[in-house]
Amino acid sequence: MVTIKDRFKVKADTVAAEIKDLLKEHGNKKIGEVTLSQIYQGMRGITGLVSETSLLDAKEGIRFRGYSIPELQKSLPKAPNGSEPLPEGLFHLMLLGELPNEDDVHHITANWQRRSHVPNHVFAAIEALPISTHPMTQFVIAIMALQTESQFAKQYGEGMNKKDYWEAVFDDTMDLIARLPRVAAYIYRRKYKNEDHIHPNGLLDWAGNFAHMLGYEDETFHELMRLYMTIHADHEGGNVSAHTTHLVGSALSDPYLSFAAGMNGLAGPLHGLANQEVIKWILEMRHELGVELPSKEQIDAYVRKTLNEGKVVPGYGHAVLRKTDPRFTAQMEFGKKHMPDDPLVQTVWNIYDTVPPILQSLGKIKNPWPNVDAHSGALLVHYGLVEYEFYTVLFGVSRSLGVLASLCWDRALGFPIERPKSVTTELVKSWLDGKDEIWGD
Repeated sequence: MVTIKDRFKVKADTVAAEIKDLLKEHGNKKIGEVTLSQIYQGMRGITGLVSETSLLDAKEGIRFRGYSIPELQKSLPKAPNGSEPLPEGLFHLMLLGELPNEDDVHHITANWQRRSHVPNHVFAAIEALPISTHPMTQFVIAIMALQTESQFAKQYGEGMNKKDYWEAVFDDTMDLIARLPRVAAYIYRRKYKNEDHIHPNGLLDWAGNFAHMLGYEDETFHELMRLYMTIHADHEGGNVSAHTTHLVGSALSDPYLSFAAGMNGLAGPLHGLANQEVIKWILEMRHELGVELPSKEQIDAYVRKTLNEGKVVPGYGHAVLRKTDPRFTAQMEFGKKHMPDDPLVQTVWNIYDTVPPILQSLGKIKNPWPNVDAHSGALLVHYGLVEYEFYTVLFGVSRSLGVLASLCWDRALGFPIERPKSVTTELVKSWLDGKDEIWGD
């Protein structure tokens, strides 16, 4: 049987040859110019990475290997009697660039089931932490504890040909993705459910089994997890978690070390922790107003109060997008299908109607539209997953699919260590005075 690993090797060899020819013919062509403001303001908009798995268009939103989220919801295989795409299918697409059939997806599910055993010392590492420890901290420490299982680290230490790096990275990727739901669910049950742990169900798909281990047997919650794991999986290569995973991996750190670094980035409030901030803000608004379902007029006043206090409205705005995030739209459609009368979900929709016009009126915000974080928490609360500090861990489990698929490509294509040039402000001033050259090796 030809496995996904075999197919990836064939695909990677083909793309590597194509890139070699492309660089030979066009390697000296300039792809853009860098401004001083970009250097000082987070390298915003500088094209400096190759990430094959997805591409973010400012007007169209995320496309995974060219496919939009609505197209994936239609085309990717689904669980029996389900309507949401299986994340295994998206991983196949990101890795190979080809839409999978049901057999392809079942192969990945079975592969991850076989690889999902978590060593006891990982649970011991989690248990050594105070139970008050933030779930993301527990998650990262668990990933680091899993690093003892790295095939790449073991084989590199024994001596390996650089042409074989991809294979060990691939195996680590498959092992790590397989184990993450078990680790994440263990953290959740430990912290919030009196350490009443639930064993895996080997008959379920990856996301369905994750939902089961969290303690949710409602099939529509399993569907939500399938959707959530799919739409949060990747957002091209420049976001903090993806870029950090790529950067650390470029030093030949194994996938466990690289992914743990990426998760430390995801834990920041300007990145993955934003989903936690959104639900906090909504709950605080409802508490302050003393109503379960605030009117649009009440929301308008509260939003203006938030802005006047020098704060932001969490969940609105995006560094790249200039329209409503398609991931928000997918979740809104899920809510309309499964929970149209939920007051919290309706509040999210009322905020959606209220906030963009206010932000547009300020004239300073390029994107007043909601991003993915603006909706996800309300859906989770509907099913009883109210522990919003855990939401970023859910994000992290999903994001593993994209950043680790990208890491496989990094090693398969032999990308070098990443090392951009930096300058000092003194050199910048000297350059502006015409006294010095700012660019160099």
